[in-house]
Amino acid sequence: MIILLFGKGGQVGWELQRSLAPLGKLVALGTDSQDLCGDFTDLDGIAETVRSVQPDIIVNAAAYTAVDKAESESDLCRKINAMAPAILAREAKSCGSWLIHYSTDYVFDGSGERPWSEADPTTPLSVYGKTKLEGEEAIRETSCQHLIFRTSWVYAARGGNFAKTMLRLATERDSLSVINDQFGAPTGAELLADASAHAIRTALQRPEVSGLYHLVAGGQASWHEYAGFVIEFARQADINIKIAAEAIHPVPTSAFPTPAKRPGNSRLNTGKFQNTFDLYLPHWQSGVTRMLTEILEK
Repeated sequence: MIILLFGKGGQVGWELQRSLAPLGKLVALGTDSQDLCGDFTDLDGIAETVRSVQPDIIVNAAAYTAVDKAESESDLCRKINAMAPAILAREAKSCGSWLIHYSTDYVFDGSGERPWSEADPTTPLSVYGKTKLEGEEAIRETSCQHLIFRTSWVYAARGGNFAKTMLRLATERDSLSVINDQFGAPTGAELLADASAHAIRTALQRPEVSGLYHLVAGGQASWHEYAGFVIEFARQADINIKIAAEAIHPVPTSAFPTPAKRPGNSRLNTGKFQNTFDLYLPHWQSGVTRMLTEILEK
């Protein structure tokens, strides 16, 4: 079995190289790949790549994720997040392969407090959200066999992330202001990769599972609660934390204006995923604890 992975250099793509390797021959591409095109700005190139490789499974972990910059680079964002997935879906249909694709909670408007289900109406607030939704719709319209996983608040030990920023600031400052009116579940790239590999194994045996799923860690938190957990963990690990717990101040989203609107409610209902693939999704604190243990030991 041949697996073609796009976006190998990203947080999720990096972990997918590990989790997908046992499933078959893995061809992993990034934007700088030489022999085959992995650059999503070259639509003809990625189409030719699929035709050349003839994969059984295409996994798309590539995306334009600069949410604020997307507001002024809408054409580029749309090419990468919508037009390229449409090409992959068309080619997947043509060669009879599965397409695995990652989307986002930004397809919703972030209203209310109830976790979003796959059946809820989509009304994205930003260019990023709109293009990711367009990518989803393009995949579904081809009727290729697919798994679309909406996720949110993704982090990894590799590269920069919110937790690392909080740790750095907590050693430098006497006080911090962190948003407390956006809610979601911090979700590790490692969890996404392992859950994806499990779902792919199931899909190969049960093609009827083709469809859209929400995939995030269990539980929920605000960014303020997330920051507090990270900093307290570091304090307990005898890291030289300068800031006191009571000096981590909760503030509304309006305190940090950005070009793109952020959804206040990024909670996603994962019941469909867990029931379909018979997989338990652990609480977000367990994954963050593992990540923090890894980075603090370096």
